[in-house]
Amino acid sequence: MCHSATAVARARARLCTALHIAPACCSGKNRALMDAFSQSLLLAAQLIAQADSNLWRIVGLSLQVSATACAVGAGLGLLLGAWLAVARFGGQALVVGALNTLLALPSVVVGLVVYLLLSRSGPLGAWGLLFTPTAMVIAQSILVVPLIAALSRQLVADALREGGDELAAMGAGRLLSALLLLAHERRAVLTVLLTAFGRAVAEVGAVMVVGGNIDGVTRVMTTAIALETSKGDLPLALALGMVLLAVVALINLALGLTQRGSAAGGAGLAAGMAR
Repeated sequence: MCHSATAVARARARLCTALHIAPACCSGKNRALMDAFSQSLLLAAQLIAQADSNLWRIVGLSLQVSATACAVGAGLGLLLGAWLAVARFGGQALVVGALNTLLALPSVVVGLVVYLLLSRSGPLGAWGLLFTPTAMVIAQSILVVPLIAALSRQLVADALREGGDELAAMGAGRLLSALLLLAHERRAVLTVLLTAFGRAVAEVGAVMVVGGNIDGVTRVMTTAIALETSKGDLPLALALGMVLLAVVALINLALGLTQRGSAAGGAGLAAGMAR
């Protein structure tokens, strides 16, 4: 392990040297850049294969923060979306419009607001949460709540047009009907949560502001990629990017297999009832 780590360190040093070479001819420069890129990919693969502790610590914290933020956002966003789908009050169109506007909420703005709230001079400064993973969870939760609420509101509204009358005839209230429809459309809800997780795990602005990108404490994949790229440590940045893509791909694959199994089960049930 020590020998392989030393080899990676030496190759990384050669890569940094190659990236700063200025050859006399364009062909030599292009060849050096291609060699540097190829070597970066090789070193990135080695970091993943060797289970680099720094790499997987960053990955673990990223998944933990984003998953927690999505869990908090799901509890608030699904309830808010279900309520907005069935509620009738003055100014509802304005509220829905504001919610849809928040879908494009800039992450750095969220980071700034949370920073001001959690700073020592802010109203929540006594809690001492700034530059901690908890602050990052708060920021990411604020980002995903509008997304989950807007998508779930539309989901419930569409489902109510198809099965709302049956639930009302059975005596279910508006909010209860909305929640039952969310449970019935759990596959679609899973898609909504997956979308929210993708939004959270790929976010960089808010977590950079409220987390501070502290090594071993608040450094996540996106902030580490930005930092390591600026430092010229392309292998680690590429390794983190590859892991990030792999996480998203695995989640999409699991979702696709789940939906395919659900469709096959529904077709088998329909065939059995036809007999």
